Amino acid sequence: MNVEETKMIIQKEGLKNYCFFCDRSPNEREVVIQKSGKKWAVYTCDERAAKIGEQIYNNESDALEDFVKRLRGDKLVREYYGDSL
Repeated sequence: MNVEETKMIIQKEGLKNYCFFCDRSPNEREVVIQKSGKKWAVYTCDERAAKIGEQIYNNESDALEDFVKRLRGDKLVREYYGDSL
């Protein structure tokens, strides 16, 4: 998976609540992907915007796959419980 494929998936599936290589601090309940040096970090933020479940990857493709998987999971939870989470 590459960045362009990831962007297309996000748009096509209507995924939201993410920080995709952004320069700002992540918000609460966002899924985050960041690059630091030659590694990629993927994690979720809790209700206080603290990192939870961080995974570090040596290649971008694996990190992007995890990122999309988490976004899809977030979408399912929001559809079940509503956006009030």
